[in-house]
Amino acid sequence: MTRRPEVVVFDVNETLSDMSRMANRFTDVGAPGHLAPTWFAGVLRDGFALTAAGSTERFATLAQQGLREVLTGRPLDRDLDAAVEHVLGGMFDLDVHPDVPEGVRALAGAGLRLVTLTNGAAEVGDRLLQRAGLREEFERLLSVEQAGVWKPARGAYEYAARECGVEIEAMLLVAVHPWDIDGAARAGMSTAWVNRGGRSYPGSFTPATHEVSTLPQLARLVVEERG
Repeated sequence: MTRRPEVVVFDVNETLSDMSRMANRFTDVGAPGHLAPTWFAGVLRDGFALTAAGSTERFATLAQQGLREVLTGRPLDRDLDAAVEHVLGGMFDLDVHPDVPEGVRALAGAGLRLVTLTNGAAEVGDRLLQRAGLREEFERLLSVEQAGVWKPARGAYEYAARECGVEIEAMLLVAVHPWDIDGAARAGMSTAWVNRGGRSYPGSFTPATHEVSTLPQLARLVVEERG
């Protein structure tokens, strides 16, 4: 039987934040908007690769390097350094998905402790939640920069448990990324996959404890479980 969660751990990029607006940052500088998800996937790839090799690097460093790679040779309307700076600035100008405020407030109102755990910088999550008026609902904003390994490595989730002072089995990881769900489940967390797009879950990954289409739906499930 799955343990009832005490701490809800939110992934940030794409789970809380709506990153679709990053495409506008690319078109602003004269590059195709479809490069945005390609760039973001490349950043994750490089972070995962370094973690697998026993090394690590900050998200911002890999993001900058990745942007220089995908923008080089494009007919930009400014020099490459300025274009990279403009696109990266978009990470601090994102909004949350429409379902996030209601879901977050419902979970906090049910007495659950809320934290974030991101492969990016904690400052990005802080800016996002401040803009949404949700920062006070979160106890801690955690980043793998302090863990020394990127998610989905076990050490990232164990770091979150240590910081929150709970056993890892008392934590529920909420994410849109199946790789994050799989890593958290293997580390001992219960999990919730937020499937906003109606996708199918990859069969090679550990199934999520819950699959929901919105955060309010997750809040209702968790509250029901807690009795």
